[in-house]
Amino acid sequence: MSARKFKPNDTVDFVVVGSGAAGGVMARELSQAGFEVLVLEQGPRFTAADFRHDELDYWFNGALTNKLDTNPQTFRKSAAEKAQRVTEFPAAWYAPNVGGSSVHFTANFWRFHEVDFDERSRLGAIAGTTFSDWPITYDELEPYYTKVEWDVGVSGLAGASPFDPWRSKPYPMPPLPVKSSGVLLERGARKMGWHPYPAPMAIASVPYKDRAACAHCGFCIGFGCEMQAKSSTLYTMIPEAEATGRCEVRPLSYVSRIETNAAGRATGVAYFDQDKREHFQKARAVVVCANGAETSRLLLMSANAQFPDGLANSSGYVGKNLMFNTYAQVHALFEHELNEFKSAQVTRVVHDWYDSDPKRGFYGGGGIDSRIGPMPIAWSLFAPPPGRTWGAGFKSLLEALPRAMIVAGHGTSLPLATNRIDLDPELKDAWGLPALRMTYRDYPDDLAMARYLQDRGVESMQAAGALEVWKDPVAESTAGPHLLGTARMGNDPKTSVVDKYHRSHDVRNLFVCDGSSFVTSGRGQPTMTIQALAFRAGDHIAQFAKRGEI
Repeated sequence: MSARKFKPNDTVDFVVVGSGAAGGVMARELSQAGFEVLVLEQGPRFTAADFRHDELDYWFNGALTNKLDTNPQTFRKSAAEKAQRVTEFPAAWYAPNVGGSSVHFTANFWRFHEVDFDERSRLGAIAGTTFSDWPITYDELEPYYTKVEWDVGVSGLAGASPFDPWRSKPYPMPPLPVKSSGVLLERGARKMGWHPYPAPMAIASVPYKDRAACAHCGFCIGFGCEMQAKSSTLYTMIPEAEATGRCEVRPLSYVSRIETNAAGRATGVAYFDQDKREHFQKARAVVVCANGAETSRLLLMSANAQFPDGLANSSGYVGKNLMFNTYAQVHALFEHELNEFKSAQVTRVVHDWYDSDPKRGFYGGGGIDSRIGPMPIAWSLFAPPPGRTWGAGFKSLLEALPRAMIVAGHGTSLPLATNRIDLDPELKDAWGLPALRMTYRDYPDDLAMARYLQDRGVESMQAAGALEVWKDPVAESTAGPHLLGTARMGNDPKTSVVDKYHRSHDVRNLFVCDGSSFVTSGRGQPTMTIQALAFRAGDHIAQFAKRGEI
């Protein structure tokens, strides 16, 4: 069947705002369950033929990411400061296009562990934070993790890590071939007594569901995949949703507010088309999957007389508890060429420090991986240590690119009520709507965790025989692509925005499902969990609708 095209006056069963990792899943699950679904996406729709290997355009001109000229942002470290307009890279970094950030992600796809869901009960309160347990457990989410792996497509090796949680099914594809950085990380880690394992990746290692296997071109992070090997919803969930004949994906549709009636129910959404003409789409229910920044912005922009503080915000938690994930980076040079700019970014991961350990003196856990094959422009701008930024030292460093690799640390980020997304009172976007304002300051434990993982990266590279190793400075965050926690799920309407099924506590037919639903940050890679939550939410929402409970 061909994709559905709804008429202007149609009342659809569901409007889904956003088409990324969560929105694409939601579209497929609800349309396959028999419902009419309209997906509104603020950005364009690309095809595989549109993607190019252009580092300057994709990494520095933001070919796939949000633009600060049309969608401006401001940033401050605390509420006591006046937020300053962001002028270079976005503070909240995401991809406004069909498929969302799943188009340009690195594709790391490890599951959360049991501890990620009940860590507050295990460790107790942490002063100054809103550290809490999730209202669901790993066991409840496990079937949906499996569904992600098999329906979306994940390559990996079950049982390879002694720290992984239990699973009901192996991966559908074998792991990607190990590359030089993986060999060296594994060599160094084993010398240290650690447990490296093949990285689970949402990239096809073999042909899968009519998609080609990875061609090992190296253009993953920040790029779209012209081979369709990367398991973006652009190639997986959305075509399957459209194939039902009950789903329309409408790109270049910029949602401005969710409307409600006197009974406090959502009636649909207002949006602008590509010519900035305003329309209203009627719907029986609304599902917001617009990412952890734009979701909360939309809910706040939807304030009205009945909901003066924003939609679904009786708790005051909309926009609060923003989390990024800890990140730290180590560079290493070896004697022989590695050519790390080829193939998938990650082939080996070490998770020996996944659990938080009070003996470290700070909260946090995570791991290290050989994540990024450095590209020439990024290498020249961001890699040089002090004293190597000009002259002969700089030239020798540029020439050393084929012998270089990077080890990245990925870890936890604590939720703070003071870290938030809200509306800037002065700055407007290109549609005349309030710009996004971010307030963010790392909790000291997050920075300590980053330094701890960075030191493990140094040890691994030294043990692997690196000729030279240096660290990027660990500094306070001013931006992030992992936008988590701003509409958290929970059982108590006073301290959460949605319930365990992603239904708003305040508006019965309004659902929120994306990174904003997270209660804690996990250990570095949220997309796998975002999609598992979306599969679970889609299952329950469809059941609610069939029983007339929406």
